[in-house]
This record gives sequence, C-alpha cells and structure tokens, in this order.
Amino acid sequence: MSSLTLVRETVAAALRGTPETRPLRDDATAAGLRAELADVVFACGASTDHPLVLRSSALRIDRGVAGASSFARLRGLYVAAALRLVVNGHSMANPLDELSVAFDRLGSEGDVAAMLAQLSADDRARLEAELRSHVSVLSRELGTIPPNWRPRTMVRSAVVLAGGALELRDQVDLVVGTHLSPVASLALLDVTTSPLGPDAERVMRYHALVSTLRTGSLPLRTAMLSSATGERWTVDVTPELLHRAVADIASCSTMAVAA
Repeated sequence: MSSLTLVRETVAAALRGTPETRPLRDDATAAGLRAELADVVFACGASTDHPLVLRSSALRIDRGVAGASSFARLRGLYVAAALRLVVNGHSMANPLDELSVAFDRLGSEGDVAAMLAQLSADDRARLEAELRSHVSVLSRELGTIPPNWRPRTMVRSAVVLAGGALELRDQVDLVVGTHLSPVASLALLDVTTSPLGPDAERVMRYHALVSTLRTGSLPLRTAMLSSATGERWTVDVTPELLHRAVADIASCSTMAVAA
C-alpha cells in the first residue's frame, strides 16, 4: 500500500508562481493611485510646509510595543542579516557568532555590538537559541532562489507625492524578479520575527503600493513570512488590493495629522 506525502510549497515557489499564468504588466493603475493619494493629502490637511512621512511601521498595531523592546530590535537586526545570507545559499552552524562577526567586518549597525554587550547572560543565551530557531525556519521555508531571479535584500525606497506633501518610505526584506517584463514578474517578501497578526495584510498592501508607485507597474504578488512560526501569507497584487492600501494610508494619515 503506497502513501502520499504532501510537500509544502517553498516561499521561492510561492513568490514566482507559474510563469504561464502571470497577468500582463499593468502600467495604467499607478496614475489613478497617485490621484487618490493627492485627495488623501488634501483631506487630512498635510502640506508642503508640513509634509507627512509614513512608513510601513505606522500600519503595525504593535509598533509601540515592538519599539520599546531592545531585545526584539536586536533579534530583528540579526534575523535580517541572516536572511541575506540564507538567500545567498549560506548555512550557519552558530548564527549568533557568525552574524556578529559579519556585523564587525562590515562595520554596519554600529549599535549592534553595544546592544549585544548589554544583554545579561540569560538574555544572550535566549537570543542564541531564538536565532537558531529563526534561521532554521528561514532555511526551511525560503527554498532555493536562483541568481537569475535577481534576489535583492533590504530594498529601500521612497516615493514623494502631492508635490512633496506626502512621502511614503519603505524597506522590503526580499525582492525577486523585475518590473520590466511584459508580464507581472516582481515579487515582494516581508519577514517578521513575530507571529502573523491583523496588521500583516496592511503591511503587505503597503509594500505593493509603494512598489507600484515607484516602478509605475503592479508587482506580481506580495507576501509575509513569520520566522517565528513558519506561517506565510501570500496574495496576488490587484488594483483592488492597492485601493485598499490607499484607504489604509488615508486612515493612518488622518490619525498622524491629528496627533
């Protein structure tokens, strides 16, 4: 008697999908989104004298709690660095030690060494154990990403709208593909060290919106992976999803200006 084993689809496979079923590149929607966001700026009262700057973190419900935890921030910095190595096919026997050496060699994130030195012995042991778990999830879930997919990590971007009254800033943990193909071929992945929650969909939409405004065309899909649980959400980018992202920004902008 034979048994059937279901193999979980990797992040790489989910992001790229089947080339034959990809929609044609949409270059028409971006202009309408810019017009909608100009209306948002007018409605909330932002101006070039008092511009509004938004980031994806503004859409996270737990942003205050996350920002207050230096341990969570340090863990996030290490997991982000681990993602870059995993994407490039590097395996780590001891993530904490190897990534600490990498930080020292690159001379980046100068506060990492200071933050690590301030940890108690118990917290350092906890960080080491958690990093092993997060890196294991990344290695298992990502799968192999071929170099010809042009993977880029920690991709930063900024889009200025409404004559400078609104600026959307973003950083996407992993981008694969290109926006120049005749069919939608760009895919975005955000990695969080927390379990996925209600804010995940808003952040995914925000990444897709900023990418659309920056490149002028819709990405293929946007996704989020929890390195804590291995849970992954993936959604195809459509004009409807982007209109919802504009609505998210409208709500966030009103609260930001009122504050």
